[in-house]
Amino acid sequence: MTTSHPTHDTARPDADAASGRRRAASRRAAAESRTGARDAGRKPTTTILVTAILVIVALYFLVPVYWVVVNATKSTEDLFGTSGFWFGESFQLVENLRSVLSANDGIFPRWGLNSVLYAGVGSVLATYFATAAGYALAKYRFPGRRFVYVLVLGGVLVPGTAVALPLFFLFSSIGITNTYWSVLIPSLVSPFGLFLASIYASAAVPDELLESGRIDGVGELGLFHRLALPQLVPAIVTIVLFQFVAIWNNYMLPLVMLADEKLYPITLGLDNWNAVTERLPEFYQLVTGGALLSVIPLGILILVLQRFWRGGLTEGSVKG
Repeated sequence: MTTSHPTHDTARPDADAASGRRRAASRRAAAESRTGARDAGRKPTTTILVTAILVIVALYFLVPVYWVVVNATKSTEDLFGTSGFWFGESFQLVENLRSVLSANDGIFPRWGLNSVLYAGVGSVLATYFATAAGYALAKYRFPGRRFVYVLVLGGVLVPGTAVALPLFFLFSSIGITNTYWSVLIPSLVSPFGLFLASIYASAAVPDELLESGRIDGVGELGLFHRLALPQLVPAIVTIVLFQFVAIWNNYMLPLVMLADEKLYPITLGLDNWNAVTERLPEFYQLVTGGALLSVIPLGILILVLQRFWRGGLTEGSVKG
């Protein structure tokens, strides 16, 4: 007669349960250690200081916008007779914007289209050229590469106002001043964009990816357009936004290059209106309303492009 021994069968579930409890405990300990490490760097004073700085920076940028919005709703009398940070007795936003769009035979919409042309075409082409050049500097080795980097850094450090007058003499000699080209051509160059694209491409585009593409028979242009560009989306969006804002707000270059009012961008047109406010005070409302309208495209652009930033920054952050 044989006797069964169930001790081994009952020991296995107990061992498995104990092993599971140990693994769960180790995971909790690791999670607590990570949380503790994060919390250790968040001192209350540091959090308060960082929050205060962010609030000050936000107020620095938002208060002028708030001032423009409030004063664009006022009449000329309320503009000078009431506080600049609160609404007046009458709400005339629609009337003021209608006056902006119809003043000087409707010249403001023409200025807006000019700004869209300068900033839109200039930022897109400048971004493409900067991305292509930055990719080439990051992924190809050729004689003079370091010298090109030095030139790019020098271009980043030189302000645009310093080259406006030399460009005027150059363009004047070839007869393209007071044309769209005199503002568009300088806008196609972005040393900052080239530098940013080269830094980002060196980190975001693996050499193994390019080598696998070459093995599959993809040409160099195909490698750039089909493999590299999708990896460079966050850098591309950043360059587009910076370049668009820089061209949109550019004042010195159009001032030097343009004499025809019909070629003015919004910045130069508003300055032209502001110059006659001492003789014609009603132009204050045109300047304020025009400033409000000029901010709207920039806000729309940021809202549209921010999702590409989020997608690029979180890409690859999820493991497993």
